[in-house]
Amino acid sequence: MRMFDIIRKKRDGVELSTEEIKFFVENFVAGEIPDYQVSALLMAIYFKGMNERETADLTFAIRDSGVKIDFSDINGIRVDKHSTGGVGDKTSLVVAPLVATFGVKVAKMSGRGLGHTGGTVDKLESIPGFKVSLSKDEFVRIVNDIGVAIVGQNAELAPADKLLYALRDVTATVDSLPLIVSSIMGKKLAADDDCIVLDVKTGSGAFAKTLDDSLALANAMVNIGKRAGKKMLALITDMDVPLGYAIGNSLEVIEAIETLKGNGPDDLTKVCLELASNMLLLAGKGKRTACRHACEKALQDGSAFETFVKMVKAQGGDTSVILDTDKFAKAKFSREIKAWTSGYISGIDTEGYGRASLLLGAGRNKKEDSIDYTAGIMLKKKTGDFVKEGDVVAIMYTSDEKRFEDAEKVFKISTLMMDTPPEKRPLIFARVE
Repeated sequence: MRMFDIIRKKRDGVELSTEEIKFFVENFVAGEIPDYQVSALLMAIYFKGMNERETADLTFAIRDSGVKIDFSDINGIRVDKHSTGGVGDKTSLVVAPLVATFGVKVAKMSGRGLGHTGGTVDKLESIPGFKVSLSKDEFVRIVNDIGVAIVGQNAELAPADKLLYALRDVTATVDSLPLIVSSIMGKKLAADDDCIVLDVKTGSGAFAKTLDDSLALANAMVNIGKRAGKKMLALITDMDVPLGYAIGNSLEVIEAIETLKGNGPDDLTKVCLELASNMLLLAGKGKRTACRHACEKALQDGSAFETFVKMVKAQGGDTSVILDTDKFAKAKFSREIKAWTSGYISGIDTEGYGRASLLLGAGRNKKEDSIDYTAGIMLKKKTGDFVKEGDVVAIMYTSDEKRFEDAEKVFKISTLMMDTPPEKRPLIFARVE
C-alpha cells in the first residue's frame, strides 16, 4: 500500500477503504509518512469530502493512535459534555459539578484556549493552586469520592489528532466537516465515557457560523458516537452573542461561581440547565423535565456549589477565593468602553469580542503563549439592549495598559448599533438525537 495511491484516489473523489485510512494514520504517527504527503491528502479531503463510513473510520483510527483511557475503576455511569467552543462559554465549570451532585460521575478532560475561544483548563488555572495535571490514581480517587474532576488532556491521548491539527492549521484545511468530526470525536472516544452530550455552537462566535452547518456537524458526531456504542445527543446553542457577561479566565470563573449559587445570568443558567438535564437523562436519572427541576433545585439550595468547592479543594485549589471571589487577583488596569452613539445594540461579532479579549492578554495565539488570568472584558450591555451615548457598554481589564488601544478598536467595530431593536434569537435551536 502506498500513500501516493491513497492521495490520488481521494483527489479523484474515490472512497477510501478502512484499511487505507488506518494505514495513513498509523504510519503518519510512526513517522513513516512525510508531512507533505499528509498535507496533500488533507487538502484532497477538504475538497472531495468523506462519507459517513470514511469519517467514522478516520475517527476510530485517531482514537486508536495512542492510549485509550480505562475508567473501569470509576464506580457508576460516566457522562461527559463537549462544547465546540465559543466566547464566554464557561458551562463546564457549572455543568460538571451540577451533574456530579446527583451521583453521576464526570471524569472530564478539557482543553486549553487557542485564538478567540477560551479553554476550561486555563479558566481553572486562574484559581490559585488548582492542579489540572493529576496521576490516573488521583484522578480516579477524586471522581469516586466527589463525583467530578477536571484535568487537562492527556498528551498520549489520540496523538494523531495533534499531528493532523498542526498540519490543518497551516494548510487552510481546518474547516472541513470530516476533519472536524474526527478530531473532536477521536479524542472523546479515547476517554471511554458511557454518555456524551455535545454542545454545538452556532453563530458569529462559533466555528460553525450557520445553523445548517451546526446541524450537519452535530448529526455527524452523534452518529459516530453511536457507532462506537455510546449514548449520545447534541444541543445546538447560540453563540451569536457571548454567553453570560464575563469574557476572560478569572472573570468567567467568578461568573460560574455566581451561577452555581443560583445568581448567574439568565442565558448562561438556561444553557447549563439544559445541558445538565440532558446529561442526567442519558445517565438514566429520570425524564428530562424531572432532571431539569432537580438541577434548578441544586443551584438554588447550594448543593451544586458545594460540589464545586469540594472539587477545587481536592485538586489543590485555594477554596478561600471560591468562597469569597473578591480575593481573586485583580487586573492592574481597567478601562470603561462608552457608547459612541445612542441606539440599540443590534448585533455583535462575537468572534471579534473574543479577539478583543485575546488582545488584552486573556488568550493565546500560539500554544506556548502565556496568559494574563486577570485580563478580559465584563460586558454591561448585549444584543437587544438600548444605550444612550456615553453609557458604559463594557469594562476592559489587563495588566498591560498598552493593550487597551487595539482591543478597544476591535471591540467597537464588532458592535453594531442601530435605531431599531433586532429580532430575538433562541438560546437553543435544536436537539439532535
